[in-house]
Amino acid sequence: MTVRPQDDDDLARIFAELTLEAGAAVMRVQASGPKARIKKDSSPVCDADLFAEAVILEGLVHYVPDLPVVAEELCANGDVPKLDGGPFILVDPLDGTREFLEGRDCFSVNIALIRDGAPVVGAVFAPGRGELYLAGSRAWTAATTSGGKLPPRTAWKEMHTRKMPERDVIALASRSHRDSDTDRLLARLPLKKVVPIGSSLKFCLIAAGKADVYPRFGPTREWDIAAGDAVLRRAGGAVLDLSGAPVVYGRTARAFANDPFVAWGDPAAAAQFHAAGIC
Repeated sequence: MTVRPQDDDDLARIFAELTLEAGAAVMRVQASGPKARIKKDSSPVCDADLFAEAVILEGLVHYVPDLPVVAEELCANGDVPKLDGGPFILVDPLDGTREFLEGRDCFSVNIALIRDGAPVVGAVFAPGRGELYLAGSRAWTAATTSGGKLPPRTAWKEMHTRKMPERDVIALASRSHRDSDTDRLLARLPLKKVVPIGSSLKFCLIAAGKADVYPRFGPTREWDIAAGDAVLRRAGGAVLDLSGAPVVYGRTARAFANDPFVAWGDPAAAAQFHAAGIC
């Protein structure tokens, strides 16, 4: 029998459980040796992406059959649902495929609900690290394992972003896609250090108050960032385009491509930097 979610926190729990199941599929592939190929957009895909997406889609059909799902590998094969302006789900079954194939642990499984153009519910699971991040009415993190049970609510730790320091700002940058535009922006900030890391974990580290800013000028798609954006927004942060407006989701005419953006832990500091013309 289908059990429908009652509210956003209930849906966040369902998303989290599905990411744990998908994470188990990802780790089984890692243990047996992934098989990869290059897609038309020059990005890599492997059997872990496909197995994880299948697990997630099966679960979503069970729990939320009425919501359209935009999933990365389905879209790569031309299977894109028609969106009517209502809520929909974005799925990235394995963000950070390059890191996964290179044996690093900074890859993640991602599911997000989009409502009125904004990510309002999300789950990000990093199976190589045993780290789970959730967004519903608030943002939480929990330690867990692939294929294991979702920890009880009492084990979820609520997350909040930190106020950006006047000096010693910690920035995050893409490990695989750092470019000159990113470096120019980072050079204008009062930095302590820049930490390279892959996947949507960058949003989650800012949400947890462990970093302050993540600029991204290179190409991304909405499914790459939606779940991490949901977590960061619920923790008190913001993901803004270069005009200072929140990133908008559901742009089918652009094939879900994002403009350049900056993820901030401290929206007040973001406003100051935008006013000063730094971003």
